[in-house]
Amino acid sequence: MNRALALMIALLLSACATAKGAQPSQALGDWQFVSIDGHKPVSGKTSLTIAPGRIGANVGCNGLGGDLRIEGNRLMAGPLISTMMYCDGVMEQERAVSELLAANPEFRFENGRLLLSGGKHSAELKPAS
Repeated sequence: MNRALALMIALLLSACATAKGAQPSQALGDWQFVSIDGHKPVSGKTSLTIAPGRIGANVGCNGLGGDLRIEGNRLMAGPLISTMMYCDGVMEQERAVSELLAANPEFRFENGRLLLSGGKHSAELKPAS
């Protein structure tokens, strides 16, 4: 009986480890910003694309992108490059997203949403439609 219980516990722990290990792959794909530092995006055209080895973002004007490694629950992005156009009303949120991604943010999932936090910034994203 004790062996059977030990085997069941080992199998359950193994299943939990596999599910937790699958989380980084959940981050892959196209996302849309719902909030940046708790505020609705200024632009209706926002995106974050996470692909194996690459990350790209746009908050309505300039494109931002670079190399990416996923380590545990962190997005290790960089070096990041960006276009540098002036866009009235969008620059503050673009700067926040750039600083967030450069800070190697932690990520987690809640109710189908991707939550990022790092440095002084945070973002909530939903799957792109």
